[in-house]
Amino acid sequence: MKNVEYRLFAAALCLAAAPLATSTAEAGVTQQVKFSAAARLEPTKVLVLGSERRASADQYAARQKLDAGALKQSHAASGLIQCGRAHGAGQLTLANNVITTAAHVFYDERGAKRARSCQFVTEVEGKKRRIAIDMTSIVAGSAKPYAVKAINDWAVARLTQPLDDVKPYGLADQIAVEQTVEFVSRGHSDWRDAETMSFESCRLRAQTNQLKGGAREFAFDCGTGDGASGGAVLAGERHADLGAILVGWRSNDPSHVGPYSTTNYNFVVSVEGVFRQAVLAAAGQDAPPATASAAPAGDKAAAERDQRRSAGRD
Repeated sequence: MKNVEYRLFAAALCLAAAPLATSTAEAGVTQQVKFSAAARLEPTKVLVLGSERRASADQYAARQKLDAGALKQSHAASGLIQCGRAHGAGQLTLANNVITTAAHVFYDERGAKRARSCQFVTEVEGKKRRIAIDMTSIVAGSAKPYAVKAINDWAVARLTQPLDDVKPYGLADQIAVEQTVEFVSRGHSDWRDAETMSFESCRLRAQTNQLKGGAREFAFDCGTGDGASGGAVLAGERHADLGAILVGWRSNDPSHVGPYSTTNYNFVVSVEGVFRQAVLAAAGQDAPPATASAAPAGDKAAAERDQRRSAGRD
């Protein structure tokens, strides 16, 4: 399909139905494809900047001298969003029935919903919790996220029932270049299994785009993997407030792991402007935004020149 890269990782062979014509790409949701045990191999990394720093909750707690059980409980808001055979990351935000994620977790390259029904999956005290998403409640920066610039690639939705025993993330007041953040996400298809929650501390390195009066895009140096789109970039004193979501990556040479640079980075979109209004509205704390669910498709050619997006499949 034109300008959209699909990847299959099997027998260490990466197949692309439509190779990208430029050096930029977007980390998409991961498409689940079943392979035999003999044929299936771990998918390759999308973009891990330098040495591997992603850690499990137990590893991260040991490094930071924290209680592992308390760490898992305080981040149970981070979950997996499953839409048919596709998955991305998401998190409870501001209310225990409101989730935030990237728009392309819900919508494919044609602007169609990836599935008729989607579920939010997390783990509470070692037990998996699976709650249906109210598909009529989705508010997105664009319902055609592949046709607009990445700064519009965000979504907010409500669950059909609240997760009363999970504390949602708050909203960060603001984030800025050089700020230390914590990237917490499930869904990395190249790292352990996709449902394992990863933790990493890193920095926002540069502001790469901004909507007038709205969200900002930042390059950051945390590692990511296919399927982690929509994951939480946390700020605040206790890293309990959502400042941004992971949207994608850009690289001149995505087939090789390299250090952070201006041509090799992952990027996030801040929860500001209409995105923030949509979260507040979903949580019942503000009037609904007037334009969030009807964002214009924009200049598709310009968006394609700005970057190309991919939905990985493992």
